[in-house]
Amino acid sequence: MHKTTKYKKSNEVIQIPARLISPNPHQPRKNFNWDDLEGLAESIHYNGLLQPITVRKCSDERYELISGERRLRACKMAGLSTIPSIIIDIDEEKSALLAILENLQRENLHFFEEAMAIERLMKGFGLSQEEVARKLGKSQSALSNKLRLLRLPNEIRYNITLYGLSERHARALLRLPTTSLMHQVIDTIAEQGLTVSATEKLICDILTKSQPKEKKGKKVMVFKDVRIFINTLNHAVTTMRKSGINATASKNETDSYIEYVVKIDKNANK
Repeated sequence: MHKTTKYKKSNEVIQIPARLISPNPHQPRKNFNWDDLEGLAESIHYNGLLQPITVRKCSDERYELISGERRLRACKMAGLSTIPSIIIDIDEEKSALLAILENLQRENLHFFEEAMAIERLMKGFGLSQEEVARKLGKSQSALSNKLRLLRLPNEIRYNITLYGLSERHARALLRLPTTSLMHQVIDTIAEQGLTVSATEKLICDILTKSQPKEKKGKKVMVFKDVRIFINTLNHAVTTMRKSGINATASKNETDSYIEYVVKIDKNANK
């Protein structure tokens, strides 16, 4: 069980000038639905902000958002000069973690945005996969699978997002060796509405067909047991003897080789 970190937090909601609040640089969500923001801004204009945003003080006058990116944007769209806020005393690393956690809990954070946020967290604060996994409440294998998605080229990520493909579709594409094949498969998925299973089968078929075929040539018979050769030689010597040829054979075997010597008397029939 993880130990709960206690933050110094004021329950008092204060009004902070909108111009003094900066967005969270570690905000994982990069795409916001414009219609939803407009609807929220209109609601705030008539009813006010029902749930305050949370911020941290980063200088004498400036504040940095911790959570509530949509609310902050909608408040500015609604023309609010001050925004109801709660100040939390935490450092930048914890602020970044909270920003990611807030978006994960909303369940509609895109998997590429999540992967990029995790990567920034690791690089920005020098954290290992194990440390980030523990802080986010994820298994290390799940975190590793998420980060693998960033191996896909940017253009492929764009098309995956454009066509609304799932994370499992994206992971299947990682098996393909070239960007052109990835484009080909994405187009097929979009045109035929392929499921993940159908996509994996398609990729398997492509990889099988792309493997180089074995060159046709003469078959070489390989005898794994050398005794067959020795028996053949013994039979040849025996045949010579039956034909009246004075032939002898000797075999010398070491750890490295077998020596087989056949001697035929050239003067025997003179």
